[in-house]
Amino acid sequence: MPHGSRTVRRIGTAVAALAFAACALADAPPSSAAAAPAFDSTRAFEHIRRLVAIGPRWPGSAGSAQARTYIASQLQSAGLQPAEQAFTASTPLGAIPMANVTALIRGDRSERIVIGGHYDTKLFRQFRFVGANDGGSSTAMLLELAQVLPGRKNRFSIELVFFDGEEALVDWWHDGDNTYGSRHYVETARRAGTLEGVRAMVLVDLVADRNLNIRRDTHSTPWLTDLIWAAAARKGHQQYFLPEGMPHEDDHLPFLRAGIPAVNIIDLDYAAWHTAQDTLEHVSARSLQIVADVLLEALPKIEDRLLAQPKEQRRKRR
Repeated sequence: MPHGSRTVRRIGTAVAALAFAACALADAPPSSAAAAPAFDSTRAFEHIRRLVAIGPRWPGSAGSAQARTYIASQLQSAGLQPAEQAFTASTPLGAIPMANVTALIRGDRSERIVIGGHYDTKLFRQFRFVGANDGGSSTAMLLELAQVLPGRKNRFSIELVFFDGEEALVDWWHDGDNTYGSRHYVETARRAGTLEGVRAMVLVDLVADRNLNIRRDTHSTPWLTDLIWAAAARKGHQQYFLPEGMPHEDDHLPFLRAGIPAVNIIDLDYAAWHTAQDTLEHVSARSLQIVADVLLEALPKIEDRLLAQPKEQRRKRR
C-alpha cells in the first residue's frame, strides 16, 4: 500500500476515535469535578466550636455582635453578600437592639425559599449558657449550606436568614416575648411588598444532638413535612425522622401566620436543652450531616411542588 494511503487511513481512524470519544462524553453523567460541593459536617462542627468559644450570645450582648461578625465573614468567604437587618425590639427587659443577618443565593426565579435558623442564645443569669446545639447548630448548618447551595442548580432563589431574638428574654409565654427576629423579617417584607416572593420556609433548630430524634411538628405545613420525611426515608435516615407528631413554637410561626408554607426541623428530645450542659460534648457532626443530607435531598422536591402549585393557592390562608 502506498505511504500516502496509510497516512489517510491513520487520519481517518483518529477522527473516528475522536468522534466516538465525544459521543461517549456526551452520554456520560457529569464528572465528580463538576458536581455541586457536598455538605462538610466537619467544617460545620468547627462553626459550632467557634460560636461556643464566643460564649453567650443573647440579643444586645457583646457575644451577639461577635457572632454576627463571624457569620458575615463566613458568608463573604462563601462568595455571598451578607445584609444586616437591624431593629429595636420591645421586650420585658426594655428596648433591646437586635439584628437578623441575610444572604441571597440567586436561582432561576426571583421567588425565593427561605432557609432559616436562629443564632441567639437564651439569656440565663444563673449559669453560663453557650448554646452549642440551641443556637449553635442552626447557625453552623446555615453557614455550611452557604458553601453548598451556590454550586447547585436552584430553580428558586434561596435566602439564608439568621434570626436574632428567637429565645424569650424572660418568659416564652409572656405576650410577644419570643421570635423577635422572624416576626420582624415577615413584617419588614410585608411593608416592602416582597413577602409575596417567599414561596416556602424551612427552619432548622437543635439539629446536632448526638442522639438525634426529630419528630413531625404539627404546626408545620403537612405537604412540606411529608417531603422532608420522604427524603429521610430515601436517604435511609428514617430512624432519625420519627413518625410521631408534636407541636413546636418556633421561628416558623410568623411565616405560617402570613400564609407561607413552612416546616420546622427540630429535635427537642435533648436532655441538655436550656442547661449549662449544652456544650460541644453533647453535639455531633454526624447529626449535622444527616439533617443536611435530608434537607438537600428534599429541596428539589419542594421546588417541584412549588412550580406545580396554582397561583391562586399560593397564599391560601390556614
